[in-house]
Amino acid sequence: MLTQTIDEQIPDRAIPTTPACQFCQTPLTHTLVDLGMSPLCESFVSAEQLDRAEVFYPLHVRVCQNCLLVQLVAYVSPEHIFTEYAYFSSYAETWLQHCQVYTAMAIERFHLHQHSQVIELASNDGYLLQYFIERQIPALGIEPATNIAQVAIAKGIPTINEFFGRECALKLVGQGTSADLIVANNVLAHVPDLNDFVAGIAILLKPQGVMTGEFQHLMRLMAANQFDTIYHEHFCYHTFTTISKIFAAHGLKLFDVEELPTHGGSLRIYAAHQDDTSHPIGDRAIDLLHRERLAGFTAIDRYTNFEEQVRETKRKLLDFLIAIKRSGKTIVGYGAPGKGNTLLNYCGIRTDFLDYTVDRNPYKHGKFLPGTHIPIYPVSKISETKPDYVLILPWNFKEEIIAQMSEIRTWGGQFVVPIPEVTVY
Repeated sequence: MLTQTIDEQIPDRAIPTTPACQFCQTPLTHTLVDLGMSPLCESFVSAEQLDRAEVFYPLHVRVCQNCLLVQLVAYVSPEHIFTEYAYFSSYAETWLQHCQVYTAMAIERFHLHQHSQVIELASNDGYLLQYFIERQIPALGIEPATNIAQVAIAKGIPTINEFFGRECALKLVGQGTSADLIVANNVLAHVPDLNDFVAGIAILLKPQGVMTGEFQHLMRLMAANQFDTIYHEHFCYHTFTTISKIFAAHGLKLFDVEELPTHGGSLRIYAAHQDDTSHPIGDRAIDLLHRERLAGFTAIDRYTNFEEQVRETKRKLLDFLIAIKRSGKTIVGYGAPGKGNTLLNYCGIRTDFLDYTVDRNPYKHGKFLPGTHIPIYPVSKISETKPDYVLILPWNFKEEIIAQMSEIRTWGGQFVVPIPEVTVY
């Protein structure tokens, strides 16, 4: 469960002294960044749990010297993280618009119709599949979080409540279900056994089917200093080069790629079976592989100079907050995302800096952020207390949030975005 305490502690997984790469099993001896100890970023704390101990795990990100997969050791099993989950995709309006545009594109590009089958892996609350269903295209979600799967089912979206991998794929194929389109948005980072997951995709995909997946691009993460997107729920961070190797190992080719602005800079990959001649490898895929090579992402040295950049960002943010508090100004947070919890715990920001934070998701109201114990209120709290500054923690939605909260300007309030540098709007 998400709100584990010392009374119901999540069992530690056995971690060897030198862990191995989850893809190629090479010993992991190189560090991308070490963010210290942190609780699970979605393990919100109830009022009754405030005086109890919390479980913290290392946020030590390593890079494989062989395949260059950047990864976090799975100290906690995905079953403990995702069986009940607090992130509901439907609360982000910008993301819903993104999904509507994607649906229209996919239907036209892949000629989907009422006899096609769309399957989404980690389908959350049906935020995406609802748009396929509106177009009378059969859709099925596979979602491991029980509480979120129930929401999708209640909305009329067929959903299987389990983790996806070889076993799940074989079961579905055995029942006569395979996919013309598999969608895997923001899930490849959450998979601690990539070989099992990608092998499942290869099994479930029809001979001329297509898989698309979206994930944060590691090249953009490092360039824009987005270290706060590192947390225990993300087991891997991908370049196009490395994810291409992983798919190829399971008989799949990445024949196209798009670079998207979502989540600070993401990739949308397009995969097909290697022997599918109807989907030849395109110029965008070839070009991105070339640009990653030119940027140094095919050599280990590129990955080992990121940590000092992260430390300097922490110093600058704390300098800003200290100056604000010493001047007698008030500052609160907006949002309770996973990235916010990484930032706050790494920087040691608690209620001595942030009075509270707000969130649109009622699931989080009345709870406290893990580790920092900053209280979470409905968004209306901001208009009640009229703070001088609002720190936007989900900075990837800053335009949407600034538009929604424009009323703070009536009392002279200002917005602050912490990444890549502290910026006041």
